[in-house]
Amino acid sequence: MSDTTFDTIIVGAGTAGSLLANRLSQDPNRRVLLLEAGPRDNYHWIHIPVGYLYCIGNPRTDWLYQTEPDAGLNGRQLRYPRGRTLGGCSSINGMLYLRGQAQDYEHWAQVTGEDAWRWDNVLSTFKRHEDHWRLDRPDDADDTFKQLHANFSTGSSGEWRVEKQRLRWEILDAFARAAVQAGIPATRDFNTGNNEGVGYFEVNQRRGWRWNTAKAFLRPTCENRPNVTIWTGAQATKLITTLQPDGRKRCDGVQVLKDGQEVTVHAVREVILSAGSINSPQLLQLSGIGPGELLQANGIPVVHDLPGVGENLQDHLQIRAVFKVQGVKTLNTLANDPFGKAWIGLQYLFNRSGPMSMAPSQLGAFTRSDPQRERPNLEFHVQPLSLDAFGEPLHDFPAFTASVCNLQPTSRGSVKIKSRHFKDAPAIAPNYLSTPEDRLIAANSLRITRHIAAQPALARYRPEEYKPGVQFQSDEELARLAGDIATTIFHPVGTTRMGRADDPMAVLDAHLRVRGIEGLRVVDAGAMPTITSGNTNSPTLMMAEMAARWIATGR
Repeated sequence: MSDTTFDTIIVGAGTAGSLLANRLSQDPNRRVLLLEAGPRDNYHWIHIPVGYLYCIGNPRTDWLYQTEPDAGLNGRQLRYPRGRTLGGCSSINGMLYLRGQAQDYEHWAQVTGEDAWRWDNVLSTFKRHEDHWRLDRPDDADDTFKQLHANFSTGSSGEWRVEKQRLRWEILDAFARAAVQAGIPATRDFNTGNNEGVGYFEVNQRRGWRWNTAKAFLRPTCENRPNVTIWTGAQATKLITTLQPDGRKRCDGVQVLKDGQEVTVHAVREVILSAGSINSPQLLQLSGIGPGELLQANGIPVVHDLPGVGENLQDHLQIRAVFKVQGVKTLNTLANDPFGKAWIGLQYLFNRSGPMSMAPSQLGAFTRSDPQRERPNLEFHVQPLSLDAFGEPLHDFPAFTASVCNLQPTSRGSVKIKSRHFKDAPAIAPNYLSTPEDRLIAANSLRITRHIAAQPALARYRPEEYKPGVQFQSDEELARLAGDIATTIFHPVGTTRMGRADDPMAVLDAHLRVRGIEGLRVVDAGAMPTITSGNTNSPTLMMAEMAARWIATGR
C-alpha cells in the first residue's frame, strides 16, 4: 500500500474526527489517514480554560467566518467561530458537558426511521466514552446516577472527562436561589434526559485544564499506533468521485493541499467528512455534490444533485441581559484591579482554580418560555461579569450577565459556496428570528430573565437592568431589541441532515451515508436533523461513537 492510499480517510480532526480515528484504528488492519487543515493544538491558550478569549478570532485556531447580513438581526453580521486546529471546536468552545433532552433523540429516530437514535440507545453511547468525576467518589454517585453515567463494561474509564467547575460566585449562588423562587427547580445533573432546573454546569476539563478531543482520543493512543497517519496543515480541497461500471457513483479519494502542494490520497473503504456544519457542506458543494443550480452558477460540474446540502442550518441565538449589582464581588471588579489580577494569576498557577479556570458560562438554567410548553425550550448562561460585546473590555462596575437562548428554534438558514475556489469562505446565512414563533420566544425569554432578577434572593444586591433596559416592554420592542443585541453561541447544525429515503432534502441516510455516493459519510453536527436542546459538542461526540460502530461492522 502506497503512502497515499489508506483504508479510511477522515477529513477534520475535530470533535467527531478525533474519536473516529481512535475507534477505527483499533483494528490494526485498517490504515487510517486523519486530515486537519489547522495546526497542532500546541498553542498554550487552547489549554487554559479562559483562553477561549484568545482563540476565538485568532487565525491560529479559528476559521474566522462571518455570517451574511441577517434581517432578523436588523442587518447585522456576526462573528462565527469554528475550530481550526487538532480538537476542532472542542479546542475553543465553552467546555460545557450537555447531552440535550430525551425527546431530541426520539424525534431523530422518528424522522430517520432508525431506532438506534432513540434516547435509551444514545444514552449507552454517551456512557461509552464518558469519565465523570462523581464516579470517582462512591458516596457521591447513587444507583440512579450510575445508570445514567457509568459504563458498566469499563467503569468510569472513558476518555471524555467531565468535572465540576473549580470556583463558585456569591452572585451566581444568589441567582440560582432566585431562579428557584421563580419556579425553576434546583438540579445537580442536566444530563438525565430532562434538563429542567438550575445549577452549575459541569465541564470538559481535567484538573483545571481544558480537555479537548485531541487529548482525549489522539494522544497518546492514536499517535502511537502504526496504522494511523495524522496530517496537520492539510486542507481537503475536493472529493474524488468515480463512476463505477454499473453506473454507481463512488467517493474513493480526496485532493489535499499540504505544505503548498496538491496531493491526492485514495481510500479503499471510505471517506468520512467530519469537517463540521460549515466546512462539510462547503466541501461537498465544491466537489459537485449539492444543489444543482448552485453548483452550475459557480461553474462546478454536477456530480450528484443533492438539494439538501447546505440547507437546514440551525443555531442557538443568545440574548444577553446585563444587571448592575452592589455589595458583591464580580469578575469586573477583580479584573480591573491590579491586585485582583495578580490574585487571579496566582490562583491558577498554584491551584488551577479561580477565574482562569472558568468556562465562559458557570451557572445554567433550563426552563420554559411559557407554561404550555411540554418541555424546556430556554437555556440560561449566567456569568459574574459583563461587557458590551465579545472581545470588548469588561465594564468597570460590578455586574452579572444572564444570557438566554431558544433551544428549539424554528428558523432555518443555509451554507452556500460563493465561488468554486476552496479558499473563499461560504455564505453563512442562519436567518435568525425569521419566524413569528422565534420572535415571540425571544420577547418572553427577556421577561423571564427580569422575573428571576426581581426575586427576593437577589434583592440585597440591588440588581439594576443595564441592558437592554426596562423601557423595552412590548413583544415588538423586545423582538426588535433581540435583533440588535443577540449573538450566536456557536452551535451550527443540520446542514447535511439525515432522514428517510423518501425525504428529498435528506442528505444522509440513518447511518450517516451520503445518498447516491458510495464510500462517503458525513459524521459531524451537520448530520443532526434538528438541533439538540443544549450545547452540541458532546452530542456530536456521541454521533461519532455511533458511526464508528457502524463503520467497523460494515453497516
